[in-house]
Amino acid sequence: MIVTKKFLPRRTFLHAAGATVALPLLDAMIPALTAQALTPANPVRRLGFVYMPMGANLAQWTPPGAGNLAELSPTLSSMRPFVDKLTVITNLVLQNAYPGTHATSNAGFLSAAKAKRTESSDYELGTTVDQVAAKHIGKDTRLPSLELSMDLLTTVGYCDDGYACVYQNNLSWSSPTTPLPSEPHPRIVFERLFGNGGSTADHLADLKRNASLLDRLNEDISRLQKTLGAGDRNKVSDYLDTVREVERRIQKARVEASNSVLPDLDRPIGVPAAYADHARLMFDLQVLAFQGDVTRVSTFQLARETSSRTYPEIGVAEAHHPLTHNHGNPEMLAKVAKINAFHVSLFAYYLKKLDAIKEGDGSLLDHSAILYGSGMGNPDVHDHVNLPILVAGGAGRRKGGRHIRYSEPTPLANLHLTLLDRVGVRLDAFADSQGKINDLDNPLPL
Repeated sequence: MIVTKKFLPRRTFLHAAGATVALPLLDAMIPALTAQALTPANPVRRLGFVYMPMGANLAQWTPPGAGNLAELSPTLSSMRPFVDKLTVITNLVLQNAYPGTHATSNAGFLSAAKAKRTESSDYELGTTVDQVAAKHIGKDTRLPSLELSMDLLTTVGYCDDGYACVYQNNLSWSSPTTPLPSEPHPRIVFERLFGNGGSTADHLADLKRNASLLDRLNEDISRLQKTLGAGDRNKVSDYLDTVREVERRIQKARVEASNSVLPDLDRPIGVPAAYADHARLMFDLQVLAFQGDVTRVSTFQLARETSSRTYPEIGVAEAHHPLTHNHGNPEMLAKVAKINAFHVSLFAYYLKKLDAIKEGDGSLLDHSAILYGSGMGNPDVHDHVNLPILVAGGAGRRKGGRHIRYSEPTPLANLHLTLLDRVGVRLDAFADSQGKINDLDNPLPL
């Protein structure tokens, strides 16, 4: 890399054989950003979606009252540090997901569209909200969007009540007939973010040598640091330290997997053995993707609908899906709530990471809008009303600390339309929307 200008362009990269590392926003880039109308007052905006399968124990999920979010529910207690950047929305509905199924819960979450009932390859849904955003705000990034998951999906054909498995396997659709596969393997995601060359054999050879991507960039890093002020040098060092730590954890997981006698068939070989470690690593990769402006749109499926995953690390030995069909059994409901709270705590980890990274006049979290939730409300009856939904961050608008509780079921598509507007995508309607959620931005009465 040769620096020829006093100010760095936002799209500055470090290059080496088979590797590209984008830089985080630096003070040295601000004058260049000003020319592009991307200033601290008008920052880059990101949009993220995190999917929680199989609804929730809504009695433990829903906060009391409405308006000011003065008290969190037991399930949402880990959100306390971010309450002023959090909005809980109650009584949103996915009408097009009926008749109630797991397949249509997953498929409808980002599309709000009706899935064609088929067990074959003539499936049809709708373009998802993340891909609508990617076509607009993803044009200037190396990856228009990033699709991640936690499960190795090998199921094809029929999966759920006459619906093809494709509806459960994919959150993102770039067109009504084009699902986008998600990636659960951290190393592959890492290479997608930072690698731009070399064959599969080359990557495997690198793994065997335990080579670090950043080791190839030492000269460029040193050269760049000499051109930067003290504050920017610290930002670059912190960012690259995070990249190296994520890479180290990926390498560690690969070694542990290769030494395992009985690999876990529910996850790809080479990921951390513990679910939480795997999830945190995938969240860290999303943070790096946003921080380096590799992408501005991400989706992440915490587990697949009808997942038989167990959670021994929180004392739940029973499979998740059977627990949700509990007919009101208090013990089973308590375990569902425990899983819900565990998933939310991992989302809190993600928010903490985003909020710790300062950018312009705020943080990455301030400049992002992150939707967390499910396409199913009460999983015991497979309904799609009263969905568990959170919105964190602001994408430039720091409104939060509220509980919006609708008296009548309101389309989830209203929220999608609102989030698109937050990142600069102006549409009159999305799917079955009836308007924007104005309360998401309007200040609360004193």
